[in-house]
Amino acid sequence: MAKIGNSHEKLSLEQVEQFEAVQGVILPLKYKTFLLQWNGGYPELNVFKISDEQGTSVLNVLNGIGDMYDNLEKVMDIYEDRLPTGFIPIGDDPGGNVICVGTKEPYYEQIYFWDHEQESDEPDDMTNMYLLARDIYEFLERLYDDTDDAKR
Repeated sequence: MAKIGNSHEKLSLEQVEQFEAVQGVILPLKYKTFLLQWNGGYPELNVFKISDEQGTSVLNVLNGIGDMYDNLEKVMDIYEDRLPTGFIPIGDDPGGNVICVGTKEPYYEQIYFWDHEQESDEPDDMTNMYLLARDIYEFLERLYDDTDDAKR
């Protein structure tokens, strides 16, 4: 699994639950566990495959909770009316696209890539959403270094 460097200040379960209450969201259990372990940060391995058609991208950062530049609450506010219902933005790539986690069925816990260049006027349109992994840990497991591209 990818190691997270420069992770943010450790969180308590109470802080995560307070975040959920204020934001009106129930975070998936594995994502909540990730936040408690790392609270976002910068993965050492950061390349991921979107799809055969879309190719690969680079993960810039995974957002965290608290006083930081990549604050999850701030990023959620930015994308509130742009992402399909039941998704929150947990990270981004250099092209302005976001990595999302599903917070409601049928996408609960799944990690998706949201392509802003294919953004629809209808936020619940899923045509610009690409499934990356079943959960945050599977997503982290799939990250690799760009020098490995030649091997793939």
